[in-house]
Amino acid sequence: MPRELGDDMDSPIDDRTMSDLLAAVPMPMVAIGPDARILMLNAPARAVLGECIGTHYLIVIRQPEPVAALERVLAGGEGGAVRWRATGPGRDTIYRGTVSRVTGLGVTLAFEDISELEQAADMRRDFVANVSHELRTPLTALLGFIETLRGAAKDDPAARERFLGIMEREALRMNRLVADLLSLSRVEAEERVRPTAQIDLAGLASSVLATLRGVAEGAGVALELDVAPGLPTVPGDGDQITQVLHNLVENAVKYGASGGKVRVELRAVSQHPQLRGPGVSVAVIDQGEGIDPMHLPRLTERFYRVDSHRSREKGGTGLGLAIVKHIVNRHRGRLKVESEKGKGSRFEIVLPVH
Repeated sequence: MPRELGDDMDSPIDDRTMSDLLAAVPMPMVAIGPDARILMLNAPARAVLGECIGTHYLIVIRQPEPVAALERVLAGGEGGAVRWRATGPGRDTIYRGTVSRVTGLGVTLAFEDISELEQAADMRRDFVANVSHELRTPLTALLGFIETLRGAAKDDPAARERFLGIMEREALRMNRLVADLLSLSRVEAEERVRPTAQIDLAGLASSVLATLRGVAEGAGVALELDVAPGLPTVPGDGDQITQVLHNLVENAVKYGASGGKVRVELRAVSQHPQLRGPGVSVAVIDQGEGIDPMHLPRLTERFYRVDSHRSREKGGTGLGLAIVKHIVNRHRGRLKVESEKGKGSRFEIVLPVH
């Protein structure tokens, strides 16, 4: 029996045409008849709801928000936008949809998964909150010491020198945070642009170790470089890969100092399953206290710290590994972290040769 989509339509549209129209809609869409049973649905909707033609919509659509909207429209009310959260295995899914009346047919529900958009919005809010928190602490300290230097410590040279030293440390901390934020922003802006220049990883690693040798000696850590012979060059951005190596080695020196040694190993990989081809592995290995496995999945999150107090004491901003992750992603490489409490840590990046 033909069904009309609207009073102003000159020609009726049969079930086949209506089905084709639903199939042309890229988002999940369901048509529900006046008897509250599902008349037809397109392939994206079938992937979410299953094969449910002829079923009462309450059996497959159980969330209160879309159910209330469908009941209202089927009873003669107005349609509109709805939003709901569906609980599933592993994670919740957030949907945004529209319920509309179709004359001669019944009701349609079109919806889309907006979980990633919601997650991005949450990440932006968390990012702003974290940046505000990270800047508030040193700013509060600076303002407090400025007030003290203008008052009680104005004529106390010893106190003034001590306070100025603390103010300098807090100002440098803010400067490092701003520098890392700018670096992260630049890396994210370039993440989709794959570098093409050929770089020598052995040379970059040697340069980074030379730069950090003074810091390592001050911490009582010996730096070692082990490069396999015949190592190929890889396409990459020399400055960014230098930053990756610097961040990883510096972290190993700071947090793995109890082991007394940090070793950097470079090896050729003939066939990496995730890269689907050959690559070069760069591993930064320390013999320190290690990291509890519960922290490993979150290490590359912005501002995530295993030990917040210790990280701040050592000048960490909580952004170093996030920068590493984005740079490795830009180079279509892989980052792997292995660690065990009391047995040190191994941070490995593998970059494709081609």
